Order: sequence, then structure tokens, then C-alpha cells
Amino acid sequence: MLTFVVLFFIVLLFRFIPIPTTPYMVSEGSISYTWISLDKVSANVPLAIVAAEDANFCNHWGFDMKAIRLAIEQGGNRGASTISQQVVKNLFLWHERSWIRKFFEAILTPAVEIAWSKRRILEVYINIAEFDQGIFGIEEASQQLFGLPASQLSLSEASLLAAVLPNPKQRSVKNPSLFVQRRALAISDGASTILKDERSQCFTD
Repeated sequence: MLTFVVLFFIVLLFRFIPIPTTPYMVSEGSISYTWISLDKVSANVPLAIVAAEDANFCNHWGFDMKAIRLAIEQGGNRGASTISQQVVKNLFLWHERSWIRKFFEAILTPAVEIAWSKRRILEVYINIAEFDQGIFGIEEASQQLFGLPASQLSLSEASLLAAVLPNPKQRSVKNPSLFVQRRALAISDGASTILKDERSQCFTD
């Protein structure tokens, strides 16, 4: 019981303060990490991230039931984790799959959705995501991989960064494979579609 109380307190605390580190960052050892507020990031970034990872981000409460049903129908070969679930996993839990992790994820994801705004969830996600070996956060990734601040990223650049997620150790921004290049183009198209059909209202001004 005490564990849950502590976790919920931390969830509330992280609604307001920059994330100092995560268990995964600590496990990685030497890393590069810079926190940046969402309002200082190019508007192309959240659009690309949502298009890549969770197109229905604004329309669910933490779990995308349609994606989950589709994943079950396809025999588990398709991912169904939302951005909210990934934030919970990356910030509070561990990466190895287990029923215990899924249990905590199922409890903490609704708590995060209740306590944080959608913009805050996205802000935390783009800051604690790994975009290359040991490079965490959109600002650090933008500076190191493109030589630009995150505020100046184009849609194609943001889409290329999003294309390496969730596996930056096997996908590269600097030397993108044909798969990553094609995925980046699809993400760019998806970002435009999300903006056009107003599925970005929860995080755009």
C-alpha cells in the first residue's frame, strides 16, 4: 500500500517539475540529457511523435482499445502501447516485459492521465525518450544529430527522429536505413493528416 502512495505522490510531483532522470537513464550509464519545455519545441515535433507512436493520443484515456483489439487479432505482432503507457514505463518502471510490469503500468497509466494534461504527457515523453545511443530528450537529439535547437526542427527532421522510436539502438538518424527513411515519410504524411482532421487539438494551441 505504501508503494502505491509513494508512486502516486511522485506522479503528482512530476506534473510540475522537470524530470531529473529515470531508472533507464541510470542503467545506461554515461548519457546526454537536456530538459526543454514543450512550448520551446518546434510544433512539428509533437505532431511527428503522435503520428509515429499514438495517432489517437487525443482520443483515449491512456489505453487505445481499438489498437489493443487489432494487436490481439494479429497475434501480438503489432504494438498497442500508447504514449501514456510508454511514459509510465520509461519514467517509473523497467523495459523487460513481465506481468508485474504490466500490472503497475495498468494502474499508473490512468493515474498519469488524470493528474497530467495531454501536453504534459507529451512534454515528458519527448524529454525522456532515447533517440540514439545514450542521447535522451528531443533537445539533446536535435543538437547532436542535426546541429539545431529543437525549436528549429522541420517536419522531415522531426519525422526522422520519430522514426527511430521505439528502438534507437537498432535504427539510426545519422545513417537511416531504407526502412527508417520510408517510415519517416509515412510519419510526415500522418502528421499532416492528424493536423488536418483535428486529432491534435489536445496538444496544439
